[in-house]
Amino acid sequence: MEINALAREALVNVGGIIESSFSPGKYANELCADAYDKQWLFDQEALPADLIKRGMAVEDPSAPHGLKLTIEDYPFANDGLALWDIIKQWVTGYVNYYHPKPTLVESDQEHQSWWTEIRIVGHGDKKDEPWRPVLKTPNDLIGIITTIVWVAYDHHAAVNFGQYTHAGYFPNRPTIARTNMPAEDASEEVLDKFWAKLEEALMQCFPSQIQATTVLDILLNHSPDEEYLGEKIEPSWEENDVIKTVFERFNGRLKKLEGIIDERNTKQEFEE
Repeated sequence: MEINALAREALVNVGGIIESSFSPGKYANELCADAYDKQWLFDQEALPADLIKRGMAVEDPSAPHGLKLTIEDYPFANDGLALWDIIKQWVTGYVNYYHPKPTLVESDQEHQSWWTEIRIVGHGDKKDEPWRPVLKTPNDLIGIITTIVWVAYDHHAAVNFGQYTHAGYFPNRPTIARTNMPAEDASEEVLDKFWAKLEEALMQCFPSQIQATTVLDILLNHSPDEEYLGEKIEPSWEENDVIKTVFERFNGRLKKLEGIIDERNTKQEFEE
């Protein structure tokens, strides 16, 4: 939420950091919006569906998590599917406790109003798209909530905070060129100057220091008061013995997975 607020204020606003730091300029956000309009489908944002869509997995009931990966060494999928299942187990326990009968979801006015607002107010231009899930049963609600949690938490963290390893060294991914590199048919004088001071020519072409660092600084900066999924229990959950137990089980599974991932990261079997 903090990143989104900062983005609207200074990142994706007209004349903001994105438009001044990326080569498409004033068209940068328009290009992103156009791609988003054509490619983003809610039902494909669930991790299993996303992996299948991208050809990274196929359905296999006998495989862990019901999917067989096409690339065995794919940490995002290996770790992500385990995390997806843990989140879904937590959401399932919570939803099923409050909705023991399938009809309770469809008749719940608050749930229906919430989903209607997301469809019509949050993304009114997509309200009638066929990929919009219906909200009639507890399983529908479980799928919707699990996908929202996955996108807002795990998926966002993976694609956002993982950028620095590559993009922290900005020549790996410069966002804009301030000057043109000389073409092969450039004058002898231009080429001589270029080869004589190659580093200087590159620095003049690369983004300025502000352009190179501002975007990453905003995107990758951790809030000092940020909280992590499953870390703290809500007071209302703690008052309910059933929900408290479900949450504690969720918390324990997350800690166990953390240990498994740490152990995986020490192995070097796939490094060659």
